[in-house]
Amino acid sequence: MGLDVSWKFVFAASVSLLVACASTQDFVRPELPVPKQWASSAGDFEAAASKTHWSAFFTDPQLQSLIELALANNRDLRIAAGRVQEARAQFGMARADLLPTVNAMGSGNVTRTSSDLSGIGAPLTSRRFDLSMSGVSYEIDFWGRVASLNEAARVSYLASEESRRSVYLSLISDVALSYLNLLQYIELIADEQASVALREHSLLLIQKGFEAGAANDFEYQQARSLLESAQATLASYDYQLSVARNRLNFLLGNAPFDFKLGARLDQQGLEKPLSAGLPAEVLLLRPDVLAAEQRLRATHANIAAARAAFLPKVMLTASLGLASQGLASLFSGGAWAFQPLITMPLFDGGRTAAGVDLAEARKLIAVAEYERSIQVAFREVADLLASRQSLARQLEAVRIGVQAQSRRLEIAQGRFDAGASGYLEVLEAQRELIGAQQMAVQLRRAQLESNVQLYKALGGGSGSVQ
Repeated sequence: MGLDVSWKFVFAASVSLLVACASTQDFVRPELPVPKQWASSAGDFEAAASKTHWSAFFTDPQLQSLIELALANNRDLRIAAGRVQEARAQFGMARADLLPTVNAMGSGNVTRTSSDLSGIGAPLTSRRFDLSMSGVSYEIDFWGRVASLNEAARVSYLASEESRRSVYLSLISDVALSYLNLLQYIELIADEQASVALREHSLLLIQKGFEAGAANDFEYQQARSLLESAQATLASYDYQLSVARNRLNFLLGNAPFDFKLGARLDQQGLEKPLSAGLPAEVLLLRPDVLAAEQRLRATHANIAAARAAFLPKVMLTASLGLASQGLASLFSGGAWAFQPLITMPLFDGGRTAAGVDLAEARKLIAVAEYERSIQVAFREVADLLASRQSLARQLEAVRIGVQAQSRRLEIAQGRFDAGASGYLEVLEAQRELIGAQQMAVQLRRAQLESNVQLYKALGGGSGSVQ
């Protein structure tokens, strides 16, 4: 009797030790591996990017229609949506393991035995009809192993949903950037066409002056060189415009669209001051960061499932059946069976322990990936906050420079008309003015691009993604 008590005590102590070893602490989100404040001034603005819908941020009707087309037809977004459906189905399969599986099976058998073999000197016909219902291998989840696998599947589904939201926001941003790039080359081409026309007019004037002896060959060759340079630049812009159109068409999923020039770059209205808030408030709203966190939660749940594999498994198999020699009497009798089964790993060559090591290694990777996603997001926002201030100063300086070059051209033209200088001075002033105007267009596009990227980096519209 005392020996039986000792074995019971040893068994209970062993199970308690295994439970303690297999237990997993609740998930705790790692601390953000970034500073608590932005290096650049974030400003104290009311508009929160995550709460600003894209249609409220991008006000150009033409751009809005392009974004709607892309959201309806882009293949990357369709792939992301398909992966969400795949993860949802996998979650449903894992959740089904929490419930018993019940199968119903019916069968009938009619056998005729000849008189030579029946043993009774006459043909023998036997009939058997069976109807059974059974629950197959249902595991009682004492230790939470199945629940942990179900949780891992659930958060994996949530991670795929966050990834879809990230693709959604990236697509909106990419369409906006491609559209702005398209507008840039349209404006540059218009300016360069005016420049070519001006160069042709200047060359014609100098040619007439050269033929009349009022201009020298150096001025003529200078004017001709400037014209050829302007025509080469125009050809380059035409090519870049085609590339920009192809890029936008790709983002739209090759959906046909009738492009019409909307608002100019300086009329896009994307200079809305967005509140950057605190890193801890903003970065954890980004879908890519949330997806990394959900993947981390999945690895945490898998560790719990791997540790629970050390503990005994209790399986239940139950069946209820009916059998009869005739269909009419099938429901007159029956039988049932109940078979509990308990298994406990004793020696598997270290497979179970290796499963725990594998799950913990994957969690270490997931923690590093999560922290890296936080750091990348922080760097993106910090860089864009700095560029917002820098580009504003650059654009103001170029604006003043355009005004100065315009005044310089007026003075040079006046000096030439008065005979105080040659036409080379006018040509140089024209070249400098055109260069300043083109730089202004490019800087304006860069400023708008920075604002779009900042909107995305701050989780723009993430609170309204469907």
